[in-house]
Amino acid sequence: MTKLSVNINKVATIRNARGNNVPNVLKVALDIEKFGADGITVHPRPDERHIRYADVFDLANEVTTEFNVEGYPNKKFMDLVLSTKPHQVTLVPDPPEVLTSNAGWKIKNNLSLLQESLAEFKKAGIRTSVFMEANLKDIEELALIDVDRAELYTESYASGYQKNREEAIAPFMDAAKLASEMGVDLNAGHDLSLENLKYFSDSIPNLLEVSIGHAFVADALYYGFEKTVGMYKNLLK
Repeated sequence: MTKLSVNINKVATIRNARGNNVPNVLKVALDIEKFGADGITVHPRPDERHIRYADVFDLANEVTTEFNVEGYPNKKFMDLVLSTKPHQVTLVPDPPEVLTSNAGWKIKNNLSLLQESLAEFKKAGIRTSVFMEANLKDIEELALIDVDRAELYTESYASGYQKNREEAIAPFMDAAKLASEMGVDLNAGHDLSLENLKYFSDSIPNLLEVSIGHAFVADALYYGFEKTVGMYKNLLK
């Protein structure tokens, strides 16, 4: 069964809008765990516009399921991850000014950065993942780095799902097959939702984990966190 990791960035966005501690990010994370999620994901950015660096320390001390920290491997991020030692670190090629992650790594263009940062994380015993587009040329470049997993960037699948889901999923099936042949495990995330998740997970049999944030929190506004966890988990069975 594919694991569900809930990205709680949007919970932090709501909290930060008022400058206090409502909603309480740590409590929400622990409740999501209690309701059956398999993990918690956060993506701290340099301006701390949603998840704060202090949140990562608080969560690392309390999360008992899988804790996944995403981000660009600059020195501040690397120091944060090496200090908190989450179960997994996912490297994302997003500069500080972007609103949300919007591209996968071009490994050849960032080879030394990725090789050096991945080596540091592996030395610390942290499972590693890199954010990748479902492009066979890009997936082939995974051979240049020592990484445990690739997280497939699923925005193109989500945007094409209603028009032609078979066409939208095809590149991801090809990418998943190639990654598996290369010995790289698979995660996925970005714009996966109650509408499109089941077809994606059914089509990618070697999918280990999905990270879902924006759609999950939006659904939770209607259904509540407990019911929303159950709805997403049911789709992954």
